[in-house]
Amino acid sequence: MTLSGRDFLKEADFTPAELDELLLLAARLKADRRNGAEAQHLRGKQLALIFEKTSTRTRTAFEVAMRDQGGHITVLDPASSQVGHKESIADTARVLARIFDGIEYRGASQTTIEALAAYSSVPVFNGLTDEWHPTQMLADFLTMREHAADPSAPLRYAYVGDARFNMGNSLLVMGALMGSDVRLVAPRSLWPNQEVQELARATAAQTGALLTLTEDIEAGLADAEFVHTDIWVSMGEPDATWAERVALLTPYRVDASLMALTRDPSSKFMHCLPAYHDQQTAVGRKVAAEYGLTDGVEVTDEVFESPASIVFDQAENRMHTIKAVLVATLG
Repeated sequence: MTLSGRDFLKEADFTPAELDELLLLAARLKADRRNGAEAQHLRGKQLALIFEKTSTRTRTAFEVAMRDQGGHITVLDPASSQVGHKESIADTARVLARIFDGIEYRGASQTTIEALAAYSSVPVFNGLTDEWHPTQMLADFLTMREHAADPSAPLRYAYVGDARFNMGNSLLVMGALMGSDVRLVAPRSLWPNQEVQELARATAAQTGALLTLTEDIEAGLADAEFVHTDIWVSMGEPDATWAERVALLTPYRVDASLMALTRDPSSKFMHCLPAYHDQQTAVGRKVAAEYGLTDGVEVTDEVFESPASIVFDQAENRMHTIKAVLVATLG
């Protein structure tokens, strides 16, 4: 199987076998790095990183992955480039493809990265859009496999919270591709759109995945081996959104009593980060003051800091899985 020259724009562009191969490669690269035996497959390669949205994990993961593999990176953002305001995405793609071996994009619209890929003659990688988060999915699935009681069995996981955006979409479709038992537990108004649901169901019909979308928290959490959540107000949404989301999602907040609904004391908690689990951030303090969520917003500090939490394994695995994508497509 070869993925050389392929874009990495969304999960549904790949077969289950191709995604599995990327996960296996990530595990091998992770082991090699820890054993001091990592071979460099990207010597002399150049990667452009376009960040229209701010980033910690995605940026550092791409940077370190590329450097580990002997390659080089250049970071572009709205303040330091012409992308979007003086130069179209089509022209940007054609310029960068003459200079770089690959282009990463993190921004708002999936249509933007699709246009970037259409005009680029080198692979384009999705660092996050409003609709899809494929590099996060590889990290999440590698992490769940590492912690699963039986890694060979279908993964059983629930996502709790606002499921309309990239994390809800990607967890649903990636789970469908990988034959997982997926539960999206959210108010109906916060479910993925119909097109995404239909894509996931059509995929599940081929793979045998079990897909559940429900407002019933107890039913959705039963026997889940992993519980995911994300922040309730995404980048770019107005602050006024908080009042609506707090009213809708407080019953879905991940606290100890919600984790207990899995009926499995070994269930793990996952979060793509950043998380508002305490008042050590400006947002955490503001939401605590305005809405009384003093012990955490989408997740309580008790759960976040508990032995059940594997969020920092997830964060580390962003780098290993991104490295696998780069090696597979550019190496």
